[in-house]
Amino acid sequence: MSPNPVRSTTAVEVRYAETDQMGVVHHANYLVWFELARTRLCTLSGFHYHQIEDLGYHLMVTACQVEYRRGAHYGETLEIDAWLADLASRRLRFAYEVRRGVEVLATGLTEHVWVEAASGRLCRTPEPLREPFARLATPSVDALS
Repeated sequence: MSPNPVRSTTAVEVRYAETDQMGVVHHANYLVWFELARTRLCTLSGFHYHQIEDLGYHLMVTACQVEYRRGAHYGETLEIDAWLADLASRRLRFAYEVRRGVEVLATGLTEHVWVEAASGRLCRTPEPLREPFARLATPSVDALS
């Protein structure tokens, strides 16, 4: 896998509902933010997630991991980076970084497998999606400049 895959950055303003009584973001919200960033990254492949579903496939989550370093608070604007950290024939691993400015607040990973929607069976990366997702794992000329 390339050391510099395509990255997607999504800005999120922390909403009051995402915090606890102390105004600190509840840990489960990081996974929601990962999903926002991952969905945007999929769009950079040329396929919005609903188009992947229209082709008859799902990306089923098989594992997730979050490492918390610092708390985020109500009203702050955060940036969530997502990139394709590993691409195998049936599995993908996305990596994430949550930042407040240059300060890293959390990092994480989610692992997914391709599933045929009609049968619910595990499958290889669908043919129309192989090249677009491979491009996500490799830096483009624009991404390097």
